[in-house]
Amino acid sequence: MKRALKWIVILVVVSVLGTATCRPIVKGFQERHRPHWRTAKVSRGDIYFDVRATGTVKPVLSVSVGSFVSGPVSELDADFNQRVKKDDLLARIDPRIYKADVARDEATLATRKADVQRVRALLEEAQRNETRAKSLRKENEDFLSPKEMDAFHFQRMSLEAQLKVAEAAVQQAEGALETSQANLAYTEIRSPVDGIIIDRKIDRGQTLAAMFQTPELFIVAPDMEKKMYVFATVDEADIGLILKAQAKNLPVEFHVDAYPDDTFTGTIEQVRKNSTTTENVVTSPVAVAAPNPDMKLLPGMTASLSFQVDHRKDVLRVPNAALRFYPTESQYVRPEDREILTGKEDEEEEDEFSDVHLTPEEQAELKENLHRRHVWEQEGEFLKAISIETGLSDMKYTEVTSGELAEGDELVIGKKE
Repeated sequence: MKRALKWIVILVVVSVLGTATCRPIVKGFQERHRPHWRTAKVSRGDIYFDVRATGTVKPVLSVSVGSFVSGPVSELDADFNQRVKKDDLLARIDPRIYKADVARDEATLATRKADVQRVRALLEEAQRNETRAKSLRKENEDFLSPKEMDAFHFQRMSLEAQLKVAEAAVQQAEGALETSQANLAYTEIRSPVDGIIIDRKIDRGQTLAAMFQTPELFIVAPDMEKKMYVFATVDEADIGLILKAQAKNLPVEFHVDAYPDDTFTGTIEQVRKNSTTTENVVTSPVAVAAPNPDMKLLPGMTASLSFQVDHRKDVLRVPNAALRFYPTESQYVRPEDREILTGKEDEEEEDEFSDVHLTPEEQAELKENLHRRHVWEQEGEFLKAISIETGLSDMKYTEVTSGELAEGDELVIGKKE
């Protein structure tokens, strides 16, 4: 009996010692394999909701300068990027043919005017002859027969008609001279506006053939330092937001590759109605006006635009990473919150079905449920779910409209590697 009691005491002592020894080992093993969570704080600040798009920088106005007459380019007085004033000479087309046309038409006009003087002199002579004949016949009807009187009368009428023809010929010659003088003036290609030459499409000695199509010689852009346009291509789904932003006069920020560290600011000036369809995607052009005092914005640059369409000031916000996080292992979640994981799986299965057959009330309820989310915080050894309702969201934060959260709370955003 004493021997059996002795063995029982030994077994109890060994068991106690084993338990005392293994408990730290087991606890250490559990701690080693327990996940460590990455967290981010709930903060308070501003949220900007924006629409992203790409666009192309263009001048507000591009004036195409062409040629009305044909011929070789004899002078070229303007070049790329040159600043010009209105009526500055840009180029000259060889004027020799057009000078010869002017000289020919001047000679023709002089001939027509001389012919008018000749006919007018003959008319005056015929009028005097008719007047003398009438005087003689008044003295004595036998001095001149009626036939002779008719001859004087119709000769005067004929010369009056010839005078009108000669005067019309003068007008015709004057018109031809004006045309040739205008063509001669057109050989001087002058700038129609003050601006900068952004394109030159001719070289000295090049022959222009304006008889088939008016050739484009230069493109002059006025007031580039005052304002430039950025033409953005915006999806039809976002046009309503853009129109609201335009009504509120909200700013537009954009970047260009040439100056990646500079942020340019503009305003929505036009939402144009000439939409285009590419591969069943409908887009509309939006003109954003931006100042350009430093001449950094050049035609053709590609811009990445951010249209600010809504703004919340000083609101409670959570990092978007906290909304994206969802635990996948239920053993790390509080028992009372594990049903949420099951509900999440059911939601994922429902997402596979289309909502096109839902009633308007069901669609409104579905839309409202999209704003009900869960975030997670660490409570002891487990993760605790916190239900919140969300509002406006940007690229980094989402507004919290209701929920048991406070500024500074730590939310789980992922697992540490």
